[in-house]
Amino acid sequence: MSAMSTASCQSSPASSSSASTLDADPRENLIGLSRDELAERFAALGEKPFRVKQVWSWLYCHGVTDFAAMTNVSKDMRAKLEDNFRIARPTLSREQISTDGTRKWLLRFKDGNEAETVYIPDDDRGAVCVSTQVGCTLTCRFCHTGTQMLVRNLTAAEIAGQFMVARDSYGEWPTPNETGRLLSNVVVMGMGEPLFNYDETVKALGILIDPDGISLSRRRVTLSTSGVVPRMYDLGRDLPVNLAVSLHAATDDIRDQIMPINKKYPLKELMKACREYPGASNARRITFEYVMLKGINDSDADARALAKLAKGIPCKFNLLPFNKWPGAPFECSDWDRIERFADVLASLGFSAPIRIPRGRDILAACGQLKSESLRDRLKEVQARKAEAEVGDAAQG
Repeated sequence: MSAMSTASCQSSPASSSSASTLDADPRENLIGLSRDELAERFAALGEKPFRVKQVWSWLYCHGVTDFAAMTNVSKDMRAKLEDNFRIARPTLSREQISTDGTRKWLLRFKDGNEAETVYIPDDDRGAVCVSTQVGCTLTCRFCHTGTQMLVRNLTAAEIAGQFMVARDSYGEWPTPNETGRLLSNVVVMGMGEPLFNYDETVKALGILIDPDGISLSRRRVTLSTSGVVPRMYDLGRDLPVNLAVSLHAATDDIRDQIMPINKKYPLKELMKACREYPGASNARRITFEYVMLKGINDSDADARALAKLAKGIPCKFNLLPFNKWPGAPFECSDWDRIERFADVLASLGFSAPIRIPRGRDILAACGQLKSESLRDRLKEVQARKAEAEVGDAAQG
């Protein structure tokens, strides 16, 4: 992780005026419920199945936050909804905008835990990077996010809600058509390992791709995994969205050192799962993410081994310059070395673009999420402790 740049960035303070009210609200949140679950809830209220499509459209096509806005729903039904349910997004704690246009939201959930969501613009469109866990269990040695312990999994409401907050911020309600969207893609590459929170992640993505609501195309949804092999097979069966794999090494020896999960699911098993992933083709390639670590995995021999490892898999490589952070045990490969690595892969028939880091000045780049917010919270705790100690000394 790089230090905070001296370049200017915009930042808005916490906006949590409704948090305390929301915490005490016993009503069930409609956001995050599947269509079948909505049908069950409405049947219990004596309402007919057609209400599901009506309400679903208001929630996910129009993005309403007030039942009164559901103008084609009867007043009696709206009253029932108001009495029994709520429409809740995660609460915005902080919003930051990078000098390169990247936008980051620190979002607070009902229990006070937080996660970060990032929007990465690209010309006239861009991708929303969502988190699936508060913290992470993987301890990948090059990732600062991985130094933070896992607190809990996020719910489908909290995962889908991240994209909805992004839409709120950009005013993209009702759902624009395919060509008019700034928020055109979702990448499940934020905090946590999504396949360790499988059911809620798949449920949230099902909401995002539903054609009667947010209506993202499956080809515009990419899930990134560190290589949870059994769940990769499940994902291909249940929701074959685009797959990205955090690979980062061409041998088990190196991958064992930098990604402990490799000891459980070694490269032979991981690459077999990639070869068998449904829908993978030259038109829909698997993306292998590869962080460039100086003197660790960046030699010409590493590139050739990587090409051999991926032979026969419809794929491309995203080469990621390492984002250094205080105490990190690695350095980023020199730029000339990264370019040479890309050239070797290209000569062997593989696409290997170098992904320029985005949002470094607001700590929104790969592996940096939530590190800043945790430091801020620690400083607050330390300040309160110091104040208490001063008060105790004065009373003594």
